[in-house]
Amino acid sequence: MSEPRFVHLRVHSDYSMIDGLAKTGPLVKKAASLGMPALAITDFTNLCGLVKFYGAGHGAGIKPIVGRTLTFTTNCWGDELTHLTVLAANNTGYQNLTLLISKAYQRGYGAAGPIIERDWLVELKEGLILLSGGRMGDVGRCLLRGNQALVEECVAFYEAHFPDRYFLELIRTGRQDEETYLHAAVELAEARGLPVVATNDVRFLESDDLTPMRFVSRSTTVSRSTILNVHAIIHRSSICAVKKKCASCSPIFRRRWKIRWRLPNAAT
Repeated sequence: MSEPRFVHLRVHSDYSMIDGLAKTGPLVKKAASLGMPALAITDFTNLCGLVKFYGAGHGAGIKPIVGRTLTFTTNCWGDELTHLTVLAANNTGYQNLTLLISKAYQRGYGAAGPIIERDWLVELKEGLILLSGGRMGDVGRCLLRGNQALVEECVAFYEAHFPDRYFLELIRTGRQDEETYLHAAVELAEARGLPVVATNDVRFLESDDLTPMRFVSRSTTVSRSTILNVHAIIHRSSICAVKKKCASCSPIFRRRWKIRWRLPNAAT
């Protein structure tokens, strides 16, 4: 029996906007060159790159794992936000993941982006696998602050609703507080019998990409005024037209794109 191979389960592409630099195709090619049998792309609260990822993965002989990094709010932390990585185990999980994202966008969002209520997970839990978010997740925050009561409360929630489908992430990237979190997470896993998974925060492909990634993450490549000017010149009628066209092309997995819709000429 061959030894199990490492699979990246926390990867952000350029569809994560300011939190990813690599394009979907090169990510898949890199994973294939490293002999990985599968890959998960988990962009922040959007599925924009899913069609490209799905096609590229199958073309390269790699299993594409559908997932997203979601921003959560809970009663434990008040207004403070935490992260979870959510993977779709099957088609039901994929549908529930899209519903979670849709609910967040329908409610509206601010600077932190679309936010998921943890209680929504109870309603839409079928077919979903949760990765804890490491030190940025709710359990991780509780461990770093030494709040054992909140640790127990958070873990009890996941044990009740996601038995054998909630994994404590072990991430070692040299960031602040990671070692403290790692030791605390391993102790918690042993004490509660929780499964663990090793992940990495993939944002770009090569070490030379670190500097441009820093610029992107700080939003210093394009000024905010430029972004606002771009939005200002897009006529409302164009936006509405695109929305109608998108609705007619929703069965994305049933056929290839045969028509490429263009923005209509904006009226002045």
